[in-house]
Amino acid sequence: MVDFRNPIPPVSQGRASPTAILPARDGGAREFTFSMTDFERVRKLIYQHAGISLSPVKQDMVYSRLARRLRATGMPSFAAYLDGLERNGGDEWERFVNSLTTNLTSFFREPHHFPIFAEHLRKLGTKRPVRVWCSAASTGEEPYSIAITVAETFGADVSHVSIVASDLDTNVLATAEKGIYPIERVEKLSPERLRKFFLRGTGTQEGFVSVRPELKRMITFQRLNLLDASYAVKGPLDVIFCRNVMIYFDKPTQYKILARFAPILQPDGLMFAGHSESFLHAADLFKSQGKTVYTLANAR
Repeated sequence: MVDFRNPIPPVSQGRASPTAILPARDGGAREFTFSMTDFERVRKLIYQHAGISLSPVKQDMVYSRLARRLRATGMPSFAAYLDGLERNGGDEWERFVNSLTTNLTSFFREPHHFPIFAEHLRKLGTKRPVRVWCSAASTGEEPYSIAITVAETFGADVSHVSIVASDLDTNVLATAEKGIYPIERVEKLSPERLRKFFLRGTGTQEGFVSVRPELKRMITFQRLNLLDASYAVKGPLDVIFCRNVMIYFDKPTQYKILARFAPILQPDGLMFAGHSESFLHAADLFKSQGKTVYTLANAR
């Protein structure tokens, strides 16, 4: 068993040719030796564990993010760190994945989707439960934007709506569940939305806002890996938000995930994708309705 509190001798050192050492972007000396062999091992491991296809140009990003884990675990080299991870990483696997996932988000990002979502909610009405899955919740701005749209559509009575918000990264999920943000994160929202859906912090919380409890009550946060063999999120779902996450997967992995989405989406359900994502390779599963909105391919 490998204990990350006690560094192990690097087994893999010397495997890479000296000419394969990757220089820092600014040409300066690096704290840790980082070879092409190390980088390719990272690419392989993050693909195996999270389905993420790291671009070959992400060498500096990988170094800067994982160097923090080397310092935290006391590992003397990337080779030693990766050896320990592969032998028995335990909880370090989660930290490894968290370090390499990018979580860029904002309230009402890609705003053209939310009027479409609101119209779909109106069609569904209030006579049966409505279930929404936000599959890449990040720090919470997207699921809270979904909840705000629900509240603006149905008013005070939103008891029939439930939102599941999931993410691979436990760090960002912890932030999302708290629902507390620096005030600059909401400065682009209208004064009316700020007044209705946020509480302004005072004293030690000055400069921060908190999402109102009635929005939080709509949402259940949970960790979920889209590569899992089965999902804790069960159907039937009325809406799936899966925006700006498929870009990190190759086409076969995207298809595999979409094939899991299809059976849990209502026949008239909607799936929202990111602006740079296209699923033409999965035309047998989903068909485009324009504006990166999809319905089931067999939907009438």
